[in-house]
Amino acid sequence: MEPLPTPCPARLIPDVTGGSAFNDVYRQAQARRVVFIAIESQGQRWTVKADTLTAGPGHVVDAGVGDAARSAIGRLVQDGEVRSDAYAGPVYFVLHGVRDEARARDLAAALHAALYGDLEPLARAVPAVP
Repeated sequence: MEPLPTPCPARLIPDVTGGSAFNDVYRQAQARRVVFIAIESQGQRWTVKADTLTAGPGHVVDAGVGDAARSAIGRLVQDGEVRSDAYAGPVYFVLHGVRDEARARDLAAALHAALYGDLEPLARAVPAVP
């Protein structure tokens, strides 16, 4: 697997469904010292997974980014786009119950960019209520 660019286009987000795919992608993220990001099929729904610990101690998600990610995830839960058992950081992020692969990829790409400090894709993917 090639290293993911940042921001990562949705089409390049790894699908870690089945077998050892999750462990393989996670280990690669650790070895490259980058944020782990992936999607996984769970029946009819999808899950987005992110972990900043793989990027090492030098990677810091500042408070503003953490707040923006938690707020966006809260809106997704409130709107019923993800289940209420979503985990919103500060270092792990898990969004269960995403309706389809395309939306899971979009959310994963937006979250990945946010965890590197670029909040614009997250703002587009999960707009704030005016």
